[in-house]
Amino acid sequence: MIFRIVTVVLFMSSFSTVFAQDDPDLGAWYMYFGGFEFEDSQFGIHAEAQYRNHNFIGDLEQLLLRTGVRYHLKDGSATFTFGYGNITTQAVGEPNNPVAENRIYQEALLKQNVSLASLNHRFRYEQRFVEGQDFRTRFRYALFINIPLTSKKFAPGGFYIPIYNEVFINGEKMENIEYFDRNRLYGGLGYVWKDNTRVQLGIMEQTLNFGFSKTQLQFSLHHNFQL
Repeated sequence: MIFRIVTVVLFMSSFSTVFAQDDPDLGAWYMYFGGFEFEDSQFGIHAEAQYRNHNFIGDLEQLLLRTGVRYHLKDGSATFTFGYGNITTQAVGEPNNPVAENRIYQEALLKQNVSLASLNHRFRYEQRFVEGQDFRTRFRYALFINIPLTSKKFAPGGFYIPIYNEVFINGEKMENIEYFDRNRLYGGLGYVWKDNTRVQLGIMEQTLNFGFSKTQLQFSLHHNFQL
């Protein structure tokens, strides 16, 4: 099973590399989502790293590092996070002119099940300190839907379809900055490797407030440690 998954990923990666070289509107994001859960505790630590490219690989668009303290309700229906993010952004072909951003955020993740599907509603409020720019805030709402494809559902060895849509709303309207910031729409294929490990391969379409749209390939690993 693992061999087949690796074969498919390598094939799609090879195909995407060739395709991306001829398409400036196609980029790629490589992502890790995880953290630590403390045994017999409702608290945990969030850990996240995202390496985003203007193309398939090699021209860095953004390096995002994010962490936070998580608190889970006892019934598992919600998780609340207070955290910090460090983001470095570069324009196309300009590796010597990075823009640094420090970000504080508060987040609520509400979970529910609808038939076979697993739904997560994520509400996030960000305070952004961007180098050379005024202080900003931003609201984000994302709906994540995971639909199982096999009888194993979300147990090890099961495949599923992950879908999400996220909308970004700026807290302030400034010069060249509208209230609507961007929207992200994603679909892909996920595989549950172990109880605490999942991998996903998908495509995300990001549309900005001035009408620009770009397609991003996304490769992600989701993993939590138990302490």
